[in-house]
Amino acid sequence: MKLLIRNLSRSTTKEELKVLFKEYGTVQSCDLVLDKITGNSKGFAFVEMPKSGEAKVAIKKLNRKNVANNIIRVKKAENKKA
Repeated sequence: MKLLIRNLSRSTTKEELKVLFKEYGTVQSCDLVLDKITGNSKGFAFVEMPKSGEAKVAIKKLNRKNVANNIIRVKKAENKKA
């Protein structure tokens, strides 16, 4: 299941996100979205967890959690329409 994480602190790293989500299960991938020009975080990321049960627990436990002084939002990512 692909998860969308919003309202991340600009200082939050990909590694910090992986550690946060690994507490709830297997993390297949973690993509922090970066600005193409500055290389800085845009404040959101995608985390993919292969087991939907683990992903649902991660959503429940991490949505509205304070991470680096920001209240993050975690939900299932919507499929992009072509």
